[in-house]
Amino acid sequence: MAFPIRTTLLTSAAAIAAAFLFLPADKAQAAKNDGCEGGGYVIRQLVNGGTVGQGDSTIPASNLGEVFFVDGKYNEFFVVSATFGIRDYVFTGAPNPEDITGGRRTPIWAEKTPDHRGLVLTSAIDVDSDGPDFVIKRSGTGDLDMKIQAKDCATGGVFQMEPERGDHTTTLFTHILADEQFYFDNPRFRAREGDLVPYKDILIPVPTRVNITNNISRKFVARDSAQVAERRDEPDCPNTFFSRVDNANEIVFHCGGVSRWDVASGGRMGFVTGQDAVEVAPGATDCIKDCQAQNQVRGRAVVLGFPFPAPRNLNPRFPSDL
Repeated sequence: MAFPIRTTLLTSAAAIAAAFLFLPADKAQAAKNDGCEGGGYVIRQLVNGGTVGQGDSTIPASNLGEVFFVDGKYNEFFVVSATFGIRDYVFTGAPNPEDITGGRRTPIWAEKTPDHRGLVLTSAIDVDSDGPDFVIKRSGTGDLDMKIQAKDCATGGVFQMEPERGDHTTTLFTHILADEQFYFDNPRFRAREGDLVPYKDILIPVPTRVNITNNISRKFVARDSAQVAERRDEPDCPNTFFSRVDNANEIVFHCGGVSRWDVASGGRMGFVTGQDAVEVAPGATDCIKDCQAQNQVRGRAVVLGFPFPAPRNLNPRFPSDL
């Protein structure tokens, strides 16, 4: 959608300066580093009962059961060996100055499941674990490759999945939230839609934004972060909002507990939390090889935040076919 320039907004140098609601870059980066203090994953629940920790390693296919457990200080999750789907993704609530859970164990995702349409992962798993940074890769039938990148941090860009297929077609990802989490159309973005705000050295229009929260932890907020991927509309979940840009109502076909995405071969589905989820920044650039979890904004974006409690304004929770 093209956004018209709103000449009545940010018309003076003072107004532009006032819109820079961010930390200096060095302080913002320090905050992100603090959020990862002591983070690091251990892979558990292998067939032989052993564990895989820091460094580069390989897990033979024979040592894999149906799932294995990725155990971190700040977040943890199960990986389905044959698909690299995710189950029971949880923020642990471990103490950290950047904690957004209120110190409580917080389930986020019930599952994040790719549909490989009959293809399966069969190879050994390559593991690269360095401090909080974690990458696992596995290949399989039909030239199928999957990669998961994760960061064991209390906040920020903490997770992404990347599929590659030999036929170069898209992969459908189904994201189902844990019971206490819900998607919502963020009213702070909706109220500023189309306004021009600073981003680094330019001005960009405020988009609308769908976020994730739980109305339990005051600071917890997240969002799906896609790269070369498109969310499917959910006809069973029509929700009406007023668009300032169009000066008319629009219907957002998004359910409260699930989202489904068609991800290009080599694209990715990411997950960002905290400030990264509620800042005004351009969408991720197209990338189909070795994509990073997020663009490096480093604090130079306007942060609009979210209301607490947030409105449950995307209904119903699930479409009829789930």
